Amino acid sequence: MKPITERNPVPIAVIGLVLLLILGLVAYRADDLPVIGGGTTYTAHFSEAAGLNTSSEVRVAGVKVGKVTGVELDRGKVKVSFRVKDVWIGDQSLAAISIQTLLGDKYLAITPLGGAPQDPRKTIPLERTRAPYDVTEAFQELGRTAGQLDTEKVAESLRVISDTFKDTPADVRKALDGMTALSKTISSRDDRLARLLQGSDRLTGTLANQNAQFEALLKDGNLLLEELRLRREAIHRLLVATRELSRQIIGLVEDAEKNRIRPMLQSLDRVTDILKANQQSLDKALATVGPYFRLANNALGNGRWTDSYLCGLITPELLRDTPYEGNTPPEGCMPPKVGGEG
Repeated sequence: MKPITERNPVPIAVIGLVLLLILGLVAYRADDLPVIGGGTTYTAHFSEAAGLNTSSEVRVAGVKVGKVTGVELDRGKVKVSFRVKDVWIGDQSLAAISIQTLLGDKYLAITPLGGAPQDPRKTIPLERTRAPYDVTEAFQELGRTAGQLDTEKVAESLRVISDTFKDTPADVRKALDGMTALSKTISSRDDRLARLLQGSDRLTGTLANQNAQFEALLKDGNLLLEELRLRREAIHRLLVATRELSRQIIGLVEDAEKNRIRPMLQSLDRVTDILKANQQSLDKALATVGPYFRLANNALGNGRWTDSYLCGLITPELLRDTPYEGNTPPEGCMPPKVGGEG
């Protein structure tokens, strides 16, 4: 085979680009793969989206089991597609859009009910779904509605009604006078109410923009609480060990008070007296044992045998007229080399 440096670079580049595109497509569609992705896709109809989007979680009993894959309008209703994995969805299951955080994030909560599994080809009807009441959107709608009111015309209308009913009984006139006073009050406070509603709108927008910071703060708080719990357990173990140590010390003191330790201390005192009286003999024995162990180690340290040297077993007269004649140590019974011969 030719090395890569000698091949045509154009086909190699084309093949490399195709492989990169395939890998990118696989990474983009990883959720649809049978091993690392997969799952079953269901659909449900809702009266409104209520802030649900394709990145929202799907939970069963508070546990994340999937995610929302699509939110679209379907003949006046909102059709939500979601994929779940390793969870059973019954044919009477309920779906609800619930509030995940205080800042308005939503998730899809599934309550699995029914005696048979839900057919993925059939949509969960509107009767078995529920959308939450969004307070933020209500305030925003109130602000827009209040901003579109012509307070002067409202006040003029109430004055006309009051003049029209001026000849009515006193109770009715008092009620209309009260309505007139109310219209004047609303008209005089119009700017303040508008500023208040605008401030509420800005506050909700600021809180929504700081959602990530709030989530990080809550996660850090969880880590801090976990660390405090671990420290509490460590302190508990320390206190238990300290209590056990104190119990042992108390037992030792009690034994000392009852003269249970005195015989042991007296025996230990006698042993030390004997060792002190025989200190010279012990020193001499230790000094003698050292060379003995050194020589024993030299004799036994070459393997599973013992080195030895015998001198004088064969005399020079016995070696006469043999090939070994004259092969005796020149200095008597001294080994020919350090360590002896085996």
